[in-house]
Amino acid sequence: EAAEYVAGYILQRIKEYDPTPERPFVLGLPTGGSPTEVYRLLAASYKAGEVSFENVVTFNMDEYVGIPRDHPQTYHSFMWTHFFSHVNVRPENVHILDGNAPDLEAECSRFEDAIQEAGGIDLFLAGIGEDGHIAFNEPGSSLGSQTRVKTLAYDTILANSRFFDNDVNQVPRMALTVGVQTVLDAREVVTLALGARKAVALQKCIEGGVNHMWTLSSLQLHRHSMIVADEDATLELQVKTVKYFKSIEQ
Repeated sequence: EAAEYVAGYILQRIKEYDPTPERPFVLGLPTGGSPTEVYRLLAASYKAGEVSFENVVTFNMDEYVGIPRDHPQTYHSFMWTHFFSHVNVRPENVHILDGNAPDLEAECSRFEDAIQEAGGIDLFLAGIGEDGHIAFNEPGSSLGSQTRVKTLAYDTILANSRFFDNDVNQVPRMALTVGVQTVLDAREVVTLALGARKAVALQKCIEGGVNHMWTLSSLQLHRHSMIVADEDATLELQVKTVKYFKSIEQ
């Protein structure tokens, strides 16, 4: 239900924007388990003739460093497998960081420049890590950070090992990631939080203060951010918090 809401919201935004080649809709995208169903629903809407992605420009949040681009667990492979190959997005409009670039810092600068050249990101879809991270902005990241090289926290490596035959030694230790400020610069941010394993992080990021140890909490500073959660993800929130937000939605 949460994924359906988010997919419907993105479709609504694209339709309202009515993108053209000169004025494309710019979408920031995550990978991982949470958005997979959103991508399936968006692809189904495209196949049903409800939406076109021809004039949508995409920027992905992150990419691993040092594994071949066609490796099944790169985010390049993930995005083409789960989304891009099922819709009519133009390949030249897809932007994914290159974790094998000869100069990784230059690659990060190029990515930030490309976002600016596209006119900024209209809507950034995000997930939330169990430790409250957004993209690969691990606990302790600067809230003013931009796209950069990042060493992954052990908790993240452990969580992502499920995609690498449950072998932590196969998970890359470094990644390229958009910064917290890169996300905050988007005109709108929609975060999807699914499952009880995200409940503590969601509580810290909503009911706690803004804290660089829980980088998603930075969205408290954003003018137009929304978190869409299922019931399990709200288990650590105060009852009055859940009641308040449910009353708004109704």
